[in-house]
Amino acid sequence: MIHNERFIEGYTIHATDGELGKVDAFLFDDEKWVVRYLVVDTRKWLFGRKVLISPISIQDIHHEEEHISVDLTKEQVKDSPDIDTEQPVSREQEAKVNMFFDWGSYWGEPGIWGSGVYPAELAQQEAMEMAEEEGPESHVRKTSEVIGYEVADRDSEAAGQVDNFLVDDETWKIRYVLIRFTDGEEERIVPVEAERITGISWPDKKVHASIEKSALSNAPTYNPENPLDDDFKRKVHDAFAGTGTMSQQDKK
Repeated sequence: MIHNERFIEGYTIHATDGELGKVDAFLFDDEKWVVRYLVVDTRKWLFGRKVLISPISIQDIHHEEEHISVDLTKEQVKDSPDIDTEQPVSREQEAKVNMFFDWGSYWGEPGIWGSGVYPAELAQQEAMEMAEEEGPESHVRKTSEVIGYEVADRDSEAAGQVDNFLVDDETWKIRYVLIRFTDGEEERIVPVEAERITGISWPDKKVHASIEKSALSNAPTYNPENPLDDDFKRKVHDAFAGTGTMSQQDKK
């Protein structure tokens, strides 16, 4: 299912032998727009240390109870490499964490998880094989870093600001970027398919999208209380594909 990542922040993470902490942030790959790691705040257990957990280790997500079960022990997490989650994560750091947990490496393949679509499909690799893989540049940053960035349309015109992200909790792919903009005298938030994002200029704090600014007014308003059903997704797609306009009723 697709969920607003803002609502998953704060979920409790449960290891096989007890609670690890709470979801503090998400690290995403800005090339394939996939959440690669959950940043978990261990709080008093490890004196506030923050650790990385890959979706590969997730067994179940219980949205009603707001907790996530992972196939890891507390001892494994305690002994894992210490990563500064406040800084961009390097490929070398990723490799160390992935080797420690036997997660395999996702880069260098056409799929979003190695050659597959789901985290569980990522084939396990030997530590030596992973270490020898080429991939010097990491594209993993915090999603929270992008919130508030200006969105530039295909003509480089300011179209709005990044409000948040909608994530598929099975593949952990970011499906939509929520854009906040002013429509006449009304402030609205509308989803844009992540595939329409063409790049991020980190120094300029700007997200580039292959959309027309005027198309935002044709997109349906995002309401976290309403499900993202097929009809809603179609309206979002059509708004930016230029396949027609929407009535004011459709926008509600």
